[in-house]
Amino acid sequence: MENGTFSNGTWTDNSVEYKVVSILLVILICGVGIVGNVMVILVVLTTKHMRTPTNCYLVSLAVADLMVLTAAGLPNITEILFGGQWVYGYAGCLSITYFQYLGINASSCSITAFTIERYIAICHPIKAQFMCTLSRAKKIIVLVWVLTSLYCVMWFYLLDTREKVYDNAVLVTCGYRVSRELYLPIYFTDYAVFYVIPLLLATVLYGLIARILFLNPLPSDPKESRRNWKKSSSMHGNSMSSSNTTTVASRRQVTKMLAVVVILFALLWMPYRTLVVVNSFLKEAYLDTCFLLFCRLCIYMNSAINPIIYNAMSQKFRAAFHKLCHCRPQRSEKPPAYSVALTYSVIKETSNGESPDHYTTELDDIRGAAEELLPERKRLCFKESAKGTLATA
Repeated sequence: MENGTFSNGTWTDNSVEYKVVSILLVILICGVGIVGNVMVILVVLTTKHMRTPTNCYLVSLAVADLMVLTAAGLPNITEILFGGQWVYGYAGCLSITYFQYLGINASSCSITAFTIERYIAICHPIKAQFMCTLSRAKKIIVLVWVLTSLYCVMWFYLLDTREKVYDNAVLVTCGYRVSRELYLPIYFTDYAVFYVIPLLLATVLYGLIARILFLNPLPSDPKESRRNWKKSSSMHGNSMSSSNTTTVASRRQVTKMLAVVVILFALLWMPYRTLVVVNSFLKEAYLDTCFLLFCRLCIYMNSAINPIIYNAMSQKFRAAFHKLCHCRPQRSEKPPAYSVALTYSVIKETSNGESPDHYTTELDDIRGAAEELLPERKRLCFKESAKGTLATA
């Protein structure tokens, strides 16, 4: 990023006002993002019922966002302060750029992973019992980071520090050692693989999810449907109807939250991605300082805003954040003993996209029979040990 202007062989640094405003904005956005993403990681790692497949992908996204904020946002402050001068040396040029692109690519892959997981969980709940497990999510996350780490190794061979000599100054910059014609295909590959394809896939999958949630919101699990039919003729039909209503609302809430994450990813990355594409067809690249700063701020904001979305749209994350900050008295992590136990497709959605690593479906049948024979003991029968299915409020 060029911080300053070049005219007739003379380098002119940016004004003090520009430096102050831009540095304050970068510090504010990066500071909020670093604190928020650290909190996301902590609440998932320290809260037992938050360790679920969907939240594992969100932790992966939080780690990637932290990498972007620390490797791209913080070094940008020194570039602005010193008028474009690179102060981290050759090793810093290679490593910092590597971690920038690693965080960017890993965040895109994490978003794609939880989008696919949401689609399977809602549209194929039977398959989800075996595919959307905690152990599988961890393996996918490890695979994502290994592949993106290997892919980004190429940046060690594409970068170098160089001196730009002007009539009144000599600037050391971190840039590309290859010609523009050679690195443009790399940019377009990144643009397609880590932006266009994930967004097209997300558009299709969220469209299918919306069709299930808004046009046919009833659970698609045959076991759940059979149990609901039996209960509809019993005295507990009203409670099951209320539970189904809660399930649909929870599904929609989780889907909306993750869809907002994807939409903001598309919008906030659009200025920078568009600039790269446009400059690819221009003889002289458009490098307006203010617009470049705007593009950078949008990228930092994308990495900083996700924890705010979780807090605003997820009751579980909001409660976990409050507990982490000691804003509220600590409560038991276990669900209430009087809650109604549901099968996978319902559990997953009422816990904001969170599901245990294994589900016991046979116990659901036993529980259903117990309800019909011993309705007055409903509270006692529904209380589970750690080996049973999860209960949901």
